[in-house]
Amino acid sequence: MFSSRRDFLQTTGCGFGYLAWQAMAQSQAALANPLALRKPHHQPKAKRVIFLFMQGGVSHVDSYDYKPRLFKDDGKIIDVMDSRAIAKTGKGALQRVMKPLWDFKQHGETGRWASNLFPHINQHVDDLCFLHGMHTEGVAHGPATLFMHTGTTSNIRPSMGSWVMYGLGAENENLPGFMTISPSLGNGGPRNYGNAFLPAVFQGTPVGRSGMPAKESTIKNITNAIWTPEQQRKQFGLLSALNAEQAAHAMPGDTDIDAVIRSYELAWRMQNNAPGAMDISDESEATLKLYGINEKPTDNFGRQCLMARRMAEQGVRYIQVNYGDNSNNPAWDQHSNLPKHGDHAAAVDKPIAGLLADLKQRGLLEDTIVWWGGEFGRTPYAEKNGTGRDHNPLGFTVWVAGGGFKAGHAHGVTDDLGHMAVEDKVHMHDLHATILHQLGLDHEKLTFRHAGRDFRLTDVHGHVVKEVIA
Repeated sequence: MFSSRRDFLQTTGCGFGYLAWQAMAQSQAALANPLALRKPHHQPKAKRVIFLFMQGGVSHVDSYDYKPRLFKDDGKIIDVMDSRAIAKTGKGALQRVMKPLWDFKQHGETGRWASNLFPHINQHVDDLCFLHGMHTEGVAHGPATLFMHTGTTSNIRPSMGSWVMYGLGAENENLPGFMTISPSLGNGGPRNYGNAFLPAVFQGTPVGRSGMPAKESTIKNITNAIWTPEQQRKQFGLLSALNAEQAAHAMPGDTDIDAVIRSYELAWRMQNNAPGAMDISDESEATLKLYGINEKPTDNFGRQCLMARRMAEQGVRYIQVNYGDNSNNPAWDQHSNLPKHGDHAAAVDKPIAGLLADLKQRGLLEDTIVWWGGEFGRTPYAEKNGTGRDHNPLGFTVWVAGGGFKAGHAHGVTDDLGHMAVEDKVHMHDLHATILHQLGLDHEKLTFRHAGRDFRLTDVHGHVVKEVIA
C-alpha cells in the first residue's frame, strides 16, 4: 500500500524509467543489428514463405480455371479486349477461341475443378486456396515479373523478400534469411531479389542460377579446401580488424560497408551451416522418391523443392524456388506451342506435390505459406489464330497453401471465357498485402523513408483479402 501519491510516484518511477530504457535499448539493438528479430505488427499466422515461381505464365484456363464455354465455342472468332491490341491500337481485336488442351474433372472432397495438367498437385486441392480473380500490371514479362517481385513495373524498388526481412529480421543468424534458388538472369534478374534503397543487408542470396543443374547449385565460395580452420580464423580476424577501421571512417548513413562487414561475418558462420542446409545426401530414399529426385524429368526441380524444405526447417524466412530459364521467352511462355506446357508440368508437378506432402507431415505447412504462380496468365484464345496463347494480365489464377489461408477454398471469378477477372478481383498489390498480413506485417505500416518519401511494397494501394484467411 502507498501512503501518498508522492510515495506511489517514487516507488513506481524506476519502473517507468525501465520501460523507457527497454524501448530505447530495443531501438539501439535494431540499429546495431538490422537482422535481429523484430516484433510483428500483429499476431502472425505464418513464419515463412516458399514462393514457387512459374516463370512465363501458366495458362490458367488449361489448369485451374474451368470454363465450359471454351469447349463449346472452340474455333469461333470473337471480338475481345486484347491487352496487346489495346496497348498498340486502343481497341480490341478479333481472335479465335481455343479450348483447353487438357481435360478437366473434379478433385478432392471439395470437388475442385482442375485439369490433368497437374495430376499430382490435384491430389492436394483440399489443402489449396485458389485465387481465380487475379489481375496485375504489365503485359510483357519484364514489367510483370518486376511488379510481382517488387510492386512496380519499372522503378528500382526492394523485392518482397527484402521487405519481409526488413520487417521481421532473421530467425537463424547462421543462414541468410532470404534465399532464391536458381533465379533467372533475365526479366528483372537480380532486381527480383534486390534490396534497392533498403539497407544492403536485406538483399536476397542466390543459390545457383537458372540453367545450372540443381545438384551443382550452391552458394559460391562457401567452403575453403585450401586453408586449415585455424588459418581461416586468423584470416577472418585480420579481415574483421580492417573492416572495423574502414567502418570507422565511413560516411554517415552509408549502409554498404556495414552490409559487407555483416556479409563476411555471416559467411564465416555459414561455413558450418549452409552446406548442410542444402545437402540432401542424408535424406531417405522415400523422401527422394516423394520429390521425384533421381527420376526424369523431375530430378532438377525436385532437388530445388527439397532444398527449400530444408531451408524452411533451418529458419530461412523467405525462400523462392524458380522454374524458368534465361531466354527472352521463359519456360511457360507458349505463344505458338501450347502442348509444351505438358513438358513443364511433368517437371514440376510431382516435386510440388511432394513439397506439400512433406511440409504437412512434418507440421511445417501450418506456419509456412506456399505461394504458386507466374507473373500473369494466358489468353483463352489462340494468338494470331495459331497453336499457343498470349500473355494475359487481366485475369488469371494463383494458389496459396498453409500459413493460415483457407484450405480447399476458391475466391474470385473470371468471365465465362476466363479472360478478365470480374468478381472478387485480387490485384497483385492485394496478394502482397495479404501475404504480409499472414506474416504479422501491416502493409501500410511497413515503410521505409527514402528521398524524402515513405515507400512500401504496395505503394499507396492494396488491401488484405480477408475472405481467404482461415
